[in-house]
Amino acid sequence: MAKQLFSSYTIKDLTLKNRIVMSPMCMYSCTNKDGKVTNWHLTHYTSRAVGQVGLIIVEASAVTPQGRISDQDLGIWSDDHIEGLKQLVDLNHEHGGKIGIQIAHAGRKAEIDGPIIAPSPEAFNEKMKVPEEMTIEDIKETVEAFKQGARRAKEAGFDVIEIHGAHGYLISEFLSPLANKRTDKYGGSRENRYRFLSEVIDAVKEVWQGPLFVRVSANDFVEGGNTPDDHVYFAKKMKEQGVDLVDCSSGAVAPAHIDAFPGYQVPYADQIKKEAGIPTGAVGLILDPFQAEEILKNNRADLVFLGRELLRDPYWPRTAAVKLGEAIDTPVQYERGWRF
Repeated sequence: MAKQLFSSYTIKDLTLKNRIVMSPMCMYSCTNKDGKVTNWHLTHYTSRAVGQVGLIIVEASAVTPQGRISDQDLGIWSDDHIEGLKQLVDLNHEHGGKIGIQIAHAGRKAEIDGPIIAPSPEAFNEKMKVPEEMTIEDIKETVEAFKQGARRAKEAGFDVIEIHGAHGYLISEFLSPLANKRTDKYGGSRENRYRFLSEVIDAVKEVWQGPLFVRVSANDFVEGGNTPDDHVYFAKKMKEQGVDLVDCSSGAVAPAHIDAFPGYQVPYADQIKKEAGIPTGAVGLILDPFQAEEILKNNRADLVFLGRELLRDPYWPRTAAVKLGEAIDTPVQYERGWRF
């Protein structure tokens, strides 16, 4: 019987050749603080397309210069970024890969010169800067920045856009009561805390009709923070707005001890998938092909997102196919070494 990990998956008009997704992981490799694609990005991402990864998601790309995690982050805040991003897309398509991009704003976790902004004027920890509380005008401008980032992603030819709503960055900060202390319409209740993400989704969809993912931190791991039940509520809202898949990570909204072990975040993808009725991606220390196959076979998620394993092995799909006894496409140039 064909393995679920190597079955195709269709989202809107996009068909992935398998269920293996490369998680967005910051490379901190922009050399001139300009957010532009470098040779490293071209080599790094394209090698995973050669390696037969079904979908590659490019690292968090900032929608404003102020929204970078670091000066070395990729950017999508200017039309000047489109040319390099298009080159990256074209190279991946040339090797049969599908490619997405994660559009992001770091919020209070930005480690750059100058002022930073967040829902509330509270630092992530005692070592990081205190952000300025966003005004309503700041919020409107940032929503527009996400929209323009999505427009640029479309012009560059990406197959998927993922909105970064996880890991304690700006959208995650709005969602979590640990970081959002506002008393206006953007704070307080779950409905109000969701409002910023809701506006970002609506704005992105004005210019983007393709597959749309949202990455979330499905558990804050701190008393008083969001739980998976809260994210079921948020996921139902996303489904109503036309989001196609929720990418279920966790943590990093506030300092916390996290007991991480292989597959520790998979239950969040399982719960959100079943209770919100929306496709999900499972991520987090998924290390073994049999583990990935189990997640899919038991319908706990629709896609499997790999991070560190694809840093260690850009040809992990081949490694998985060998272990699972599955035949997969082989780059012609590598046939003498891949097939045995």
